[in-house]
Amino acid sequence: MAVEEKNILNRFYFVAGGMFIFAGLIAFKLVSIQFVDGEKYRDMAQKNTTKNFTIPANRGNVYADDGSLLATSVPKYDIRFDAVTVSSEDFNEHLVPLSKKLSGMLGKSSSHYQNLFRKARANKNRYLSVAKGLGYSDYIKMKNFPMFNLGPYKGGIIVNQRVVREHPMGKIGERLVGNQKRNEPGVYEVGFEGAFDTYLKGKEGRRLKQKIAKGQWKPVFDDNEIEPQDGYDIVSTINVNIQDIAHHALLKQMEYYEAEHGSVIVMEVKTGEIKAVANLGRTSSGKYYEKLNYAVGESHEPGSTFKVMAYMSALEHGKIDTATVVDTKQGSKRFYGRNIHDSKRGGYGEISSARALEVSSNIGLATIIDDHYAKNPQQFVDQLWDWKLNERIGIPIIGEGKPVIPGPGHDLWSKNALPSMAYGYNLQMTPLQTLTFYNAIANGGTMVKPRFIKEIRVMNNEVETFETEILVDQICSEETLKQIQNILKNIVKRGTGQPLYSPYFSMAGKTGTARTEYWQEDWESNRRYISSFAGYFPADNPKYSSIVVIHKPSTKKGYYGADVTGPVFKRIAQKIFTDSPLIDAVQNIEENDPMIASDFEKYYDETQGEIKKIPNVIGMAGMDAVSLLENAGLKVRTVGNGTVKAQSLEIGSIIRKGQQITLNLN
Repeated sequence: MAVEEKNILNRFYFVAGGMFIFAGLIAFKLVSIQFVDGEKYRDMAQKNTTKNFTIPANRGNVYADDGSLLATSVPKYDIRFDAVTVSSEDFNEHLVPLSKKLSGMLGKSSSHYQNLFRKARANKNRYLSVAKGLGYSDYIKMKNFPMFNLGPYKGGIIVNQRVVREHPMGKIGERLVGNQKRNEPGVYEVGFEGAFDTYLKGKEGRRLKQKIAKGQWKPVFDDNEIEPQDGYDIVSTINVNIQDIAHHALLKQMEYYEAEHGSVIVMEVKTGEIKAVANLGRTSSGKYYEKLNYAVGESHEPGSTFKVMAYMSALEHGKIDTATVVDTKQGSKRFYGRNIHDSKRGGYGEISSARALEVSSNIGLATIIDDHYAKNPQQFVDQLWDWKLNERIGIPIIGEGKPVIPGPGHDLWSKNALPSMAYGYNLQMTPLQTLTFYNAIANGGTMVKPRFIKEIRVMNNEVETFETEILVDQICSEETLKQIQNILKNIVKRGTGQPLYSPYFSMAGKTGTARTEYWQEDWESNRRYISSFAGYFPADNPKYSSIVVIHKPSTKKGYYGADVTGPVFKRIAQKIFTDSPLIDAVQNIEENDPMIASDFEKYYDETQGEIKKIPNVIGMAGMDAVSLLENAGLKVRTVGNGTVKAQSLEIGSIIRKGQQITLNLN
């Protein structure tokens, strides 16, 4: 018995000792956690329950040259509700007035919101969606609604802010302005957005949020820990009116010719400021949208618009003059085993070199260049390189296409390279690069760099301005320049651009029609062309230069540059000229206008003596007609502006004082 009691006692001591040791270990661990590893575990707990979230900064605005918005960042707010954190007393007190306020703002009935919130309360929903995409003013209003005005903990309101990029002009010029990469929000690569991202993006802010049920987070405080800093604004050279004109002129022609894609650029001659860039590509359904920036990024064989460069080289080197006779044969001539053809059946025969360019003779230009440079082709190539036609312009917009101007030793060089280059084949240029050269012709020989941005601004203060840059001081002699300017005018007056001629305003330029994909086996049965027109206006005092390029128009409707792209150029020139006529075009302010003199004499005769009968004021200026009729005692009502097209009272009827007459003006 004593032995058994002793064994029980030993086991008791053993268990008690074990428990004491275990308690000691627990105490040691608690001390260790508290004083040794406490900071570590507190940090872990903090990280698991709270987190700093990035708040994207508002991107700077992109403006047109007149201050119109092209792109802007708009904050949007999503409102959610934590149905658990609100006390029963506050929930019951504020539910009905909150529901009424929400009904007034969002449109659904008050009972809808009462049921929605009660259901969320019963289901312990801590992330109920209340409203999405609120503007700032609506967000502030909702934040002050009953219950929500108690804050995130007592009132359960959860606010998620996001930034949306909006383009006030819609899809017009969208590719030039730039947009976000697909599936990568906040990442910009193309257009102004990509080129000036470092200025526009600003600095991110931080906001502390606490983890709640189901991996969801809500802000700990109403305010941000670090406020985001808005990006700088950029003022572009784009003119909203000219951009709209270019877009719709291109779209109209693309739709009619069922073309694959096309582009337009309008540049201010003196400054190099780009006033419009339109790019349209066709979808599988036949609609058009800003698909790619073809104007900047697409290198291709320019065709006949390059003949101007080839011809100027021959003039500048003294190889020819404008009267030099060139034999274009009967429309076909063989060069190094390959035939070159002209578009006119039977050819042009023997014509002057200037006329060869006016009628865009492939044979004429190929003959000129081959005859005078075959023994020294590098001289011809060097001239093109001196004009920097083999180099990218170096614009800030990402994706500028690389030009290709081959010389002897290049992979593209052969005996046929020289005559082919003379009329725009065996080389590549982008529309912008071609226009830059034509703009130099319009600008008195000075080649300026195309400019897209005027200045960087922050809070209406200039941070950086961008001035006109010169690429080539003088591309040629004064004599060569005058000769090529005259030829470009004559191309529109009597050459391939004759269908574009207008006696009311002058244009100068060159048509272009180039085969494309001609190396493919099906080309003969399915011919594809690139139509183009490059030039400037007005011809004698150039203000704007422009290029229009349209790829693969329907050959059933037409494909020559004068037919496809020339009308786009003319439409743009006409519209710009009409909207902003040159005020310095009047040569003699004392010169009498016969029409004005006739109108004045008619008005003077009508106003002499007392008027007893309703006069004929049709064709009279509205202001003069109103003055005449009111002096006769009539009450005058006008509709429209301009000259009188119709009057309501019969001509010659007796005037009754106070009688009303309506004039329709147009």
